[in-house]
Amino acid sequence: MITNEELIKKAFEAMDNAYAPYSNYHVGACLLCNDGTTFKGANIENASYGATNCGERSAIFAAYSNGYRKDDFKAIAIVSDGKRIGTPCGICRQVLSELLRHDTPIILSNGKETRTTNASELLPDSFGVEDLD
Repeated sequence: MITNEELIKKAFEAMDNAYAPYSNYHVGACLLCNDGTTFKGANIENASYGATNCGERSAIFAAYSNGYRKDDFKAIAIVSDGKRIGTPCGICRQVLSELLRHDTPIILSNGKETRTTNASELLPDSFGVEDLD
């Protein structure tokens, strides 16, 4: 099985594919499934900004597009080239909260520091499907 260090390495490989001409802030992600399959994602910016997609959403959406669901995921690594560890934006926190189990490990790294969290810690008291009629 893939270790956290290998997952982080794959996320940095994904970051090499980031398209960030506006922010120059590169993000990569690698989602590990229970069966050993991985899905990579990178941030892809757009001049309209609202059409930009973050690396973690790219990876999760790729997995969902291939038939995987929240119970299939073991962990996700999200990396960036920032001076400090980058954490997911608000939109990504909502997606992580709904499309991952709340206890799925989320490994954050900038290559110098690494820490692990989960969706419940990133977005406490989240709004989800259980709040809808």
